[in-house]
Amino acid sequence: MRSNTHDLFPPGLRRSLTKFGADLARARRKRHLTVAMMAERVGVAKSTYTRIEKGDAAVAMGAYAMALFVLGFGEALGELADTRRDDTGLLLDEERLPKRIRVKKTPGSR
Repeated sequence: MRSNTHDLFPPGLRRSLTKFGADLARARRKRHLTVAMMAERVGVAKSTYTRIEKGDAAVAMGAYAMALFVLGFGEALGELADTRRDDTGLLLDEERLPKRIRVKKTPGSR
């Protein structure tokens, strides 16, 4: 069953989720793991794991995270939104810097 959120997602995001699921499926097969073995290790039902490999957005992020961990990609999740690689955020920080710095004079100082 397709989730209601699926219709709200932009097409590019849907394609990304589908590719992500397919990549997880390929990584699982390379490791000679069955869907049943992955489901058990991730701690979800076999049908839920199948939905993960289809890129279903309604599956909890924790299940995706555990699938990544089981396949040996646990560290990659922590790097996805790393602020050091956030080009837009870094540009915004740069734009917010003041053009000049003025020292406020306090009463009694010259």
